[in-house]
Amino acid sequence: MTDESKGVRGRSKLFTSLTSVLLVAGLGVTLATTEAQADGKDRIYDILRKIVVKKVKVENVRKHQAAWQEIADRNENIRFSGTAGYDESVDYVEQQLKRRGFKVQRQAFEYLSSRTLGPSDLEQTAPGSVVYVEDTDFNLMSQTDSGSPEALVAAVDLFIGVGDLDPANSTSGCEPEDFTGFPAGYIALIQRGACSFQLKAENAADAGAVGAIIFNQGNTDDRKGLINGTLSSEYSGGIPVFFATFDRGVEWAGTEGLQLKMFANVFRDFVTTENVIADPYPWPHLKDKPVIVLGAHLDSVEEGPGIQDNGSGSGAILEIARQVGPLSFFLKNRIRFAWWAAEESGLVGSQYYVDNLSPDELAEIGGNLNFDMIGSPNFVPFVYDGDGSDTDPAGPPGSEILEQLFNDAIAARGYIPKPTQFSGRSDYGPFIQVGIPAGGLFTGAEGIKTEEEAEIYGGTAGDQYDPCYHLACDTFDNISLEALELNSKVAADVMLQVAFMKLPLAPPAAAVASLSTQSLSASAAQRYDFEFLGKKYRK
Repeated sequence: MTDESKGVRGRSKLFTSLTSVLLVAGLGVTLATTEAQADGKDRIYDILRKIVVKKVKVENVRKHQAAWQEIADRNENIRFSGTAGYDESVDYVEQQLKRRGFKVQRQAFEYLSSRTLGPSDLEQTAPGSVVYVEDTDFNLMSQTDSGSPEALVAAVDLFIGVGDLDPANSTSGCEPEDFTGFPAGYIALIQRGACSFQLKAENAADAGAVGAIIFNQGNTDDRKGLINGTLSSEYSGGIPVFFATFDRGVEWAGTEGLQLKMFANVFRDFVTTENVIADPYPWPHLKDKPVIVLGAHLDSVEEGPGIQDNGSGSGAILEIARQVGPLSFFLKNRIRFAWWAAEESGLVGSQYYVDNLSPDELAEIGGNLNFDMIGSPNFVPFVYDGDGSDTDPAGPPGSEILEQLFNDAIAARGYIPKPTQFSGRSDYGPFIQVGIPAGGLFTGAEGIKTEEEAEIYGGTAGDQYDPCYHLACDTFDNISLEALELNSKVAADVMLQVAFMKLPLAPPAAAVASLSTQSLSASAAQRYDFEFLGKKYRK
């Protein structure tokens, strides 16, 4: 029997079962009844809520996480978008959904993938021989191209003196004129300051450099060591680029006849990856109803399997989908589930989805519920601050309603919710940029738990919320079962509430979308700070 046949049979059995329950409850619901009285709808909601929330069990969410761990185990311990580990994760989600009668779309797109393949090297080959230490003397610039040049080094307009040559005045490499007389085939030694790393590296490449090393500016103590700098996904220089400490840069600038050998051990190229978009059976009476999009990113970082980040959110919405999908006939609004690709590369998948919605499709979306890292071992039950009352900025109108629903659902289970900034650094970002109300759950990443938080929620003050955030140890064992169970049930609870609410929560998003691209982009830039740190977004 095909997966699709199994899905139809399973949906039919569950549908018949729920109908029987509703009839026994005295609601008189039949398959021909699509519009009930208001009190009937309330009673249907109460019954559905009890059934679905009860059936969303943490042990089943853990089964999904275990499946993704097994996938990572046979794929170099990663599920990074564009790799076999991610593709197998997509296969698993699709299989689970089709068995429950979902219409599944694998939304393919191409993006510029950049990931580390192994250690990189930097060696002085003349005069003498010196081997430098990665992450101590130098590191890779994010989005660097690969390469292994060995060449003489030429300094580019450095500011490492006093007066006019004070490091604070550095504009090294910012103008093509800085490379006047630069010998083609050399490695460019450039100083941080005044313009983007991308511009400096591209100017070097245009001047004929075979590699570039950008060292820190040196004008303050916090501009002397290493940073996780990025060339941006728009970098087009085609040469390897390292970052180095200020002290090493000064040393190299003063070394006559310096020759270095670089080895950037990275992959950087366009690859195809896929979002998974899933809709329950398209019941005719729901055809014109608003859509609620529940989303979670499915990919991991390149450092590890990502079973908490974000196998927790992905697993929770997968289990919710399995339980509510066959019962979607009884909802007032449509629901859609989405597993986003390439979130760890900069919200690429969710951005692609939103960018490719037609005006009519955009207008259909009544809200976005996002679940990213909902089982952190040293957790705090964070809720995105939709109304901006505790953090800035607020989400689009309607986000405050979603925040209150999440707060109430958490409080009803004996926990105190805590607001977290609605900055857009997860996959709700593209939705709020076009005015769609959003909300969601989060339990913390690299942030440090305070003494006050430890008193309220338990755990260890002074430790990260997730000690394995973006590391190889983010495995099946990196979890708080308490947080995962709480948030899985809260997510199901709020989803059902919104599925029965009168929508839209705010004026249609199409009104926002009708603004000019320029004014919309300016508004988004003013309200949301999408800070890119190193190789990936920080949650």
